[in-house]
Amino acid sequence: MVDDTYLTNGNVEKAIAHVDEYVKQLDIKGISRQIFQPEGSVPLVVYVVESNGSETNLMLYGHLDKQPWMEPWAEGLGPITPVIRGDYLYGRGGADDGYAVFTCMLAIKNLQQQGVKHPRCVMVLETEEESGSANLLTLLDLAKGLIGKPDFLFCMDSGAFDYKSMWLTSSLRGVCNIDITVAAAKGGYHSGLTGGIVPETFRVIRELLSRIDDAKTGRVHDEFQVEIPEWALKEAQVLAELAGSELYTQFPMEEGVTYMD
Repeated sequence: MVDDTYLTNGNVEKAIAHVDEYVKQLDIKGISRQIFQPEGSVPLVVYVVESNGSETNLMLYGHLDKQPWMEPWAEGLGPITPVIRGDYLYGRGGADDGYAVFTCMLAIKNLQQQGVKHPRCVMVLETEEESGSANLLTLLDLAKGLIGKPDFLFCMDSGAFDYKSMWLTSSLRGVCNIDITVAAAKGGYHSGLTGGIVPETFRVIRELLSRIDDAKTGRVHDEFQVEIPEWALKEAQVLAELAGSELYTQFPMEEGVTYMD
């Protein structure tokens, strides 16, 4: 689903220029920018705002890319064609971390205008988060001299329940990436000859996965359950009271599909 011309169509460069034009207008004191882009790699943009009195080194993460491309869209709409219809903005760049650099830089500008001391702030913007971040570790290694050793790292890549409060995501869904190989026959044989003779490897994988969770309910088996921290239960209770059924009804389902318990 990635745009085939991602590295050559200039859209990433346009995004970088658009962001930089905005940042320059803020006239933040002590700011500098450096772009790291080895040959054949996507760019990594690093803004540094020097401290005005604090010894803390703060790293702020965001990304400028907007994949997957996901064409075709509806008539008159597209991933890089911003259109406002009613109360909604259509365009791939209108959401998913698009706020990161704007929010951080506005916050820093606000501190400077108030005369409040702020730490050294390093805004790191990658351009392939939606495509697997294949070059991120290499780019971070190139930029480590500029980034330094962060005392705190904030990942500016989450949502907010409303615009009345500042929200912090304290937990995300768990993900396990597993490479698994199931081998039965010693070699590749035509299914027309071996069906019903050689065990089906996908069936074996299904059996292995069923040891982890129930395929009918999605519930992880008891031996994998853990104690939920008290603080997490309290946070969940507060959010549930604020959101009510909107927590799940915001996701329309196909006919006949029910929400998980």
